[in-house]
Amino acid sequence: MLGQTYFAIQTYRQEIADRFNQLDEDSRRLIVRGDIKKWNQMLAEAARDAGVISSEEFAIFQNAGYMGLYGGLSVDDIHKRKGLTVRDKILDFMGSTELIANLFRISQTEEKLKRDAVENSSDANAVHHAVGREVRAAIKRVGGTMPENLSTPEKSIARIEKEQVAKLKRRAKEKPLMLDE
Repeated sequence: MLGQTYFAIQTYRQEIADRFNQLDEDSRRLIVRGDIKKWNQMLAEAARDAGVISSEEFAIFQNAGYMGLYGGLSVDDIHKRKGLTVRDKILDFMGSTELIANLFRISQTEEKLKRDAVENSSDANAVHHAVGREVRAAIKRVGGTMPENLSTPEKSIARIEKEQVAKLKRRAKEKPLMLDE
């Protein structure tokens, strides 16, 4: 029974991976960005439990993670490098590879804050920076492109979402659903 369950789970995982790999880049970005939104909420809770309370402390905490992953570049540096305005969200202007690296940083930081029972903002910042640095080191070990050197997509996630909604609305007008005949 356990063997059957294991193979069923592995088959399901492979099917999901195959579907993801068949998606175009914009669709991949939408999916991973959605995952990041959920994980960022969990990270914010873990950070709060670790003593990151004020908005200012949280900004410093977030910056520490980016600095670890981006080789010392701050949020402001990344904005400038990507040619973004102050109002633009960095995560909305990342390709799927860069988003996935950030998702890994976020998820692992959330886990480590909980596992290590971090209790103050200074230690939480150090954890976030260290995890970011480790993700960066892993990218380097496998010969990957450093996140700051990946290209910036022209379209933001918000723009892609608007285009998707407009496309769905057009389809609905062209082919109304036959729910009740």
